[in-house]
Formats: sequence, C-alpha cells, structure tokens
Amino acid sequence: MSDQSAPQKGASQRYDTMVEGSPEEVASFEQHARSPIQRVHHFLHVNPTAVPMLVLALSVVVFGAVANNFFTAFNLTLIIQQVTIIGILGVAQTLIILSAGIDLSVAAVMMLSAVVMGNLAVYQGMPTFVAVPIGLLCGAACGFMNGMLVTRFRLPPFIVTLGAWKMFFALTLFLSGGQSVRSQDINTSAPALKVFGTRFDVLGAQFTTGALLMLALFALGWYVLNKTAWGRHVYAVGNDADAARLAGIPTRRVLLSVYMLASTLCALAAWVSIGRVGSVSPQSFYEGNLDAITAVVIGGCSLFGGRGSILGTLIGALIVGVFRSGLNLSGVDVLWQQFAVGALIIFAVAIDQWLRKVSA
Repeated sequence: MSDQSAPQKGASQRYDTMVEGSPEEVASFEQHARSPIQRVHHFLHVNPTAVPMLVLALSVVVFGAVANNFFTAFNLTLIIQQVTIIGILGVAQTLIILSAGIDLSVAAVMMLSAVVMGNLAVYQGMPTFVAVPIGLLCGAACGFMNGMLVTRFRLPPFIVTLGAWKMFFALTLFLSGGQSVRSQDINTSAPALKVFGTRFDVLGAQFTTGALLMLALFALGWYVLNKTAWGRHVYAVGNDADAARLAGIPTRRVLLSVYMLASTLCALAAWVSIGRVGSVSPQSFYEGNLDAITAVVIGGCSLFGGRGSILGTLIGALIVGVFRSGLNLSGVDVLWQQFAVGALIIFAVAIDQWLRKVSA
C-alpha cells in the first residue's frame, strides 16, 4: 500500500507545482473595440424593450407639455382602462408572433365568445358560472382549429387566421342575428358578466377590475415565457423551428398549445369587454386585430418570431393609449390620430430591421 500511494502523492505534488501561478482563464475570445453606435446597437439588441420604453417616456413628456389635463390621475388611469382589451388581445398575439406566426382572428374569436356567453346567460337562462366556461371553451376550440391547420396541414398562419376571421365573424352574426345583447338585460339576468367593469377609486385615480386582470395576465405571461420550459420552447420554435425539432422540442405540440392558449385569452377578453362596454355587440372591436398587432410590433416583438418581450407589448399598448389620449386632448382630428399610429408601426418595424441587419 505504501509503495503505490507514494508515486501518486508525488505526481499530485508535481501537478500542483505546475499549475501554481498559471493563468486561471480557460478560454478567451479576441475583443474588438466597439464604436459608440455599435455599443448602442448591442444594448438595444439585448434589451428589446428599451426602444418602446424611450418612446413611451418621450410621448408622456411631450403630451404632458402640450395637452391640457394630461397629467391628471383620472386621465392617466383612463388610458389604462382604454387599453385593457387591446392589452389582453396583445398578450394572445404576442404568444403567436413569438412562435413566428400571426393570428388575424383574435378579435373575431373574442366577439364570438362574447356572443356565446351573452346569449346563453341572458336568452337561454343559463347560470353565468356555466355560460362563461362554455364561452372560454368556444375560444379554445377556435384556437384548436387554427393550430391544427397550421401544424398538421402546414398551412400558412396568415392564410389560416385570415379565413378563420371571416368564418368566426359570420358565426357571430348568425348566433346573434345581428342584434346586440342590451345592457339592461344583462343587469337583470346576468350581472356577473359585468364583473370586470367594476370601478373603484384610489387617491383620485379610477381603476377597474378588468385593468387589474390585464396587468396580472402580463405578469403571468412574463413568468411563463421567461421561467418555464414551455416559454423557452416558444422562443426556440419561433427562432428556428427545424433546429428546435432536432433539439428534441415537440414543435407541433408547442404550436398547438400556443394557438389554443391565445384563443382562450381572447375569450377571456370577451368577458372583460362585456364589463367594459356594458353590452354585447356583434360588430364591436372589429379592428381589434390591428390594434393588438400594433401594440405587439411597437412593443419590440419581431414579426419574424423568436425575439421580443411580453412586457414590451404592455408598453406598446400604453404608447397607443398615450398617443390617442394626448392627441384627443390636443384637439387633433381622428384621421391624423390614425396617421400617427401608422407612423409608429413603420418606425417600430424599421428599428427591428435595423437591429437584425446590424447583428447579421
């Protein structure tokens, strides 16, 4: 025993002597000096919410200076209330766009689910706690159809959801007969449908339970996308679906779950919209698709997928709300408001293209 341990001890001492004082760095890469523009680009590339944050801050400062009563607590909280529906639809659209898809049917799914909830609860006498889950299942079924067409039949998401938009809108008109469910009837038969329109004051600021739900959904979405394996899979599939599949990620299952979850969120937005509007109109929020996509794009999510942050979508929705509120208070015509929002979209896409071009 003593003869075998002696050589081992000697070798260990020689190794310790050799590594003593040697460099501790395992590997290194040659670092090139970066220009200020390259540093700015690198910062914006690794922080996709930096640009929308800067735009939001500048918008608040500018409209606070030129618009009357912009900085009142009532107006600032009114902006949050006004972007509640867009924000929830934006959460759904963010999941789709991060997976390198797009969903043009989010508003149609929302209105179809709202009509199902309203008709069952008001005209069919069904309890609200039954009508609402059926409406949510209706939304999930719409997402299942879209997801199956995209994953199993490999149809382009743009074409699938464009057709689904028309189909769901036609179903909405068929089920409703083109008639709205009146606010008085909801108050009498199913007041719980308006639970997300409940208002309460805090130090002069007015909030709704629907706005709190929107903020909770953004927080939950951030956690799921950044702290769970499913969230990392969504980013991986959106960045490169073939590479994700070779890495063992079930891409079809992930995409199907994304479409179903997004449409279920649209159905939840339907419940919130009843509280926000007070009634169920089959033709309201017809432009919700474009508003949700606008919030996502302005918020820094890439239309090519795999890059972006769900908190950026919240900032994008707030930018749209601040622009419309500030322009309204400044007396700007509605047409020029649309012009300004359109210019914002082009600016956001141009920034995304610049970041991709420089990083390539």
